[in-house]
Order: sequence, then structure tokens, then C-alpha cells
Amino acid sequence: MPYGIRVYVRLMDRLADWVGLVAMYLIFVMIGVLLTDVVSDKIFSLPLHWCVEVAQFTLAAYYFMGGAKTLKDNDHVRMDLFYATLSERNQARMDAVTVFCLIFYLCVMLWGSLSSLSYSWATDQRLPSIWNPSLVPIKVLMVGCLILMLLQSFSLLFKYVAASRGEQLA
Repeated sequence: MPYGIRVYVRLMDRLADWVGLVAMYLIFVMIGVLLTDVVSDKIFSLPLHWCVEVAQFTLAAYYFMGGAKTLKDNDHVRMDLFYATLSERNQARMDAVTVFCLIFYLCVMLWGSLSSLSYSWATDQRLPSIWNPSLVPIKVLMVGCLILMLLQSFSLLFKYVAASRGEQLA
């Protein structure tokens, strides 16, 4: 494979690892927020209305940000009826074909999320709750993470094409 593709694959893998690491630590943020909610409500009798929604946003950020890392590490769910019986090169060929389905799906998701973000931005969309937070930040994160997953999918495609040729890319 050309040098530029090798650099792209390494860059995307490092970026996916870094974003995945940040996402991993978000679980501790969520635990801290929920612990703060419990302590303030049960010990100090001071209910904090923002805690549950911040925990929900943190959880959404956690699974959005984990997408590219999951793709990179091949930790996603796969239907394995006859895939395991194929040779490594044929598995790579099959993966190269199925990654096109993933790219199509992510493009549709990105299109929808951009439309949703545009609507949220134009209307200052907020959750109908006591705290009333804006939905724009989480939708910006969603768009960014979908772009990252799409870029990681192209990295996977390059890896699968190289593997189907008997080359090692990463």
C-alpha cells in the first residue's frame, strides 16, 4: 500500500485509541455525578435536578466516543455462520465488502445527525425538564463521533484490502 495510506491508517488508529481512552474515563465522571446526586439528596436533603441529565449525556458521550475504538479493535458483534471457516484472505475480502455497508450506514446516520444538529442549533432545542439543558453540545459530539467512525471505517477498508492481498498494513 502507498505510504500516504499507511500514515492515514496509523493516524486514525492512534486517534481512535486516544478518543477511546477519553471515553473510558467518562464512566468515572458519570459515577461521580450520580454519587454527587445521591449524597446531596440523601445526606443533605438537597436534590440536584441536573445530575441525572448530566449522567445521561455522559453515557451518550461514552458510547458515541467508543465507536471508533470498537471498530479499530474489531470488538463489534459479528454473525459468524461460515466466516470462521474462511481463510484469512477470504475473511479480509468479506470484511472489505461488508465495510461498504457500514460506510453507507454511517453516511446515512451522519446526514440525519447533521440535519438534527442544524434543527437544534436553529431552534435552540432544549430538554423539557427543570434543568432545561441545550441539546446542541451532545449533538455536536454525535456528529464528530460519526465522522470519526466514518474515517475509521475507511482505515478498516484499507486494512482489509491490504490483508486480502496478503500484505500487513498496520
